[in-house]
Amino acid sequence: MQKNMGTADRTLRTVAGVGLIGLAATTRGPLALASGTLAAVMLGTSAVGTCPAYLPFGIDTREEKR
Repeated sequence: MQKNMGTADRTLRTVAGVGLIGLAATTRGPLALASGTLAAVMLGTSAVGTCPAYLPFGIDTREEKR
């Protein structure tokens, strides 16, 4: 897949993902599961640099477009 996330977008997702891991670690039940799953998605998309949800809408937050 083509990268479609810029540095700011990736940084915000990483920070939010780490925060959600903290929430998942300190809660139980459905909230822990939901926050852990969302953290994994946010950290995964940040690491890869591609957000599949952006693709249908043509969103590209990269600073330098190729």
